[in-house]
Amino acid sequence: MKIRAILNRDGGTLRTMNLEEFARRAEALYAQEGHALQCRIVPGKSVEAELRRANQDSDVEAIIAGGGDGTISTAAAMAFRSGKPLAVLPAGTMNLFARALGMPLDLDGALLAIARGRLDRIDIATANGRPFVHQFGVGIHARLVRIRNGMVYRGRVGKMLASLRAIAAAALDPPRFEMELHTEKGDRTVTASGLAVSNNPLDDSPVPVAESLKSGRLGVYVAKTVTTGELLSLALDVMTGRWRANPVVSETEVRDLVLRFPKRKRGTFAVLDGELIDLETAVTLQIHPLALSVIMPAAQIRSET
Repeated sequence: MKIRAILNRDGGTLRTMNLEEFARRAEALYAQEGHALQCRIVPGKSVEAELRRANQDSDVEAIIAGGGDGTISTAAAMAFRSGKPLAVLPAGTMNLFARALGMPLDLDGALLAIARGRLDRIDIATANGRPFVHQFGVGIHARLVRIRNGMVYRGRVGKMLASLRAIAAAALDPPRFEMELHTEKGDRTVTASGLAVSNNPLDDSPVPVAESLKSGRLGVYVAKTVTTGELLSLALDVMTGRWRANPVVSETEVRDLVLRFPKRKRGTFAVLDGELIDLETAVTLQIHPLALSVIMPAAQIRSET
């Protein structure tokens, strides 16, 4: 298979590596496995354009994206539109999509698992037509990302510490908003502090990811309005995998969902796969069953890592 790897020089753990040496090792490994791999090392500002070129190149049969969750989300959106298979190198802080795919979290293990992997199809979701592979969020999550983005930190550990500081800052004044939810199960209006809509329902792990990427359902999670103490308790439950039992959380599964925010203030954000976006007054969320072609990691390698 002719594969092109796009490596974000500024993304996640890749920024600390000798990427030229890594690329040489990767190309040699893939030649041994019967593939033709071409690595492109680019700065973060050029990743989107390089991914677009790869998706438009008729000589490229599959694409490997290496970088943080933002890079992977961008790559998935383009693969969704082009139909080309996508593989993921987990080089970010949380590596949420890689975890859901069952990808080894060390880069060398991931390289081999992809080289020996198999083509498959999984679900992808959209919010007003914009694809996402993990989650769309409003309220708590968006505020945490906004606060963390204003902090200075270095590396994966620094980002995790910044996230903890952001939780403490958000807890001083938890968000509160009104929204209407319209689904095949009926309509309701709620006042909440947080909403998360995931591409497939989430599991109970300390880093919640999709239990399956083929259910054809969205997971919808609402946190009712919370006090400072309740928000801190919820954050602890999320980190320990006990969030599903927290009394402020309700959940459901739907095929699609329309959200309306009748009292949305100008300048309010949502978060899509970890990136802040403007929150629109109405958001249509849809699941697209088996619409994304991916390279699933080889099962034996996945189980050994």
